[in-house]
Amino acid sequence: MPAAGLRKRHQSEGRDLTRPESPEPLPFPLYDNHAHLEFEDGHEQLDPSDSLDRAAAVGVRGIVQVGTDLETSRWSAQLAEHDPRVLAAVALHPNEAPKLFAQGQLSAHLSEISRLAAQPCVRAVGETGLDFFRTGEDGRDAQIESFETHIEIARANKIALQIHDRDAHDEVVATLKRVGAPDKTVFHCFSGDATLARICNENGWYMSFSGTATFKNAPALREALSVARPELVLAETDSPFLTPEPFRGRPNAPYLLPYTVRRMAEALGEDLAEVCARIAANTERVYGSWDPAEAAA
Repeated sequence: MPAAGLRKRHQSEGRDLTRPESPEPLPFPLYDNHAHLEFEDGHEQLDPSDSLDRAAAVGVRGIVQVGTDLETSRWSAQLAEHDPRVLAAVALHPNEAPKLFAQGQLSAHLSEISRLAAQPCVRAVGETGLDFFRTGEDGRDAQIESFETHIEIARANKIALQIHDRDAHDEVVATLKRVGAPDKTVFHCFSGDATLARICNENGWYMSFSGTATFKNAPALREALSVARPELVLAETDSPFLTPEPFRGRPNAPYLLPYTVRRMAEALGEDLAEVCARIAANTERVYGSWDPAEAAA
């Protein structure tokens, strides 16, 4: 099994690097829609197997391990091949596209993503999309070209699409409609408001809520959750980032997903077990079964 430490998270000064305590187990097991186990973060390092064991102990029985470039996409596919609790997503992060385009390597890297996406353990193309927060006007065309190609790869392989959308809601929606969104399109770490949630409702696009939905300054996200069609809602950690309250800023991992899901159930005013069961069913509808025998059937 591949080891953690492929990437190291930047450690800002004064950040609390201790791992939060494990939450109470969920009443119904579910899945983490988006995680990056390749990262090292914090004082206590968890290798992928330990991280998955710790998650399973609190009711997170599987994850989607997500790539952001060729190295992490290959790593993700390798991990999924070794551990049935993992499914892989492969892609070039939108912020990679302008750099690769400038180096004349974007097409070659996209071809390799296409090759990886054909593997049975790869169930999604992601994270791809548009990020206008870090990219200036001169990098937008490369991002859009890359996004369009990723959409086509997902459609060709009949697998899901995981979207990274930062400060680019309108262009992401326009691109999906122009190119043709895959049947199973997921807005990872949903960052829109109720208006975008209604657009997702109309198009049958999934919305995955992360630890940001627990933040005190995120009432718009909880409003979006309240209007999202229940059958389109997923949950994720985006670990090691976006740790849910009350541990914001500390190292995140899939075992902390229950904190987010409990806050989601509270915001919806619904029974926790029912919310968990629905999220689990939604996730399996997007990616298929984590059980290799069932997936092959």
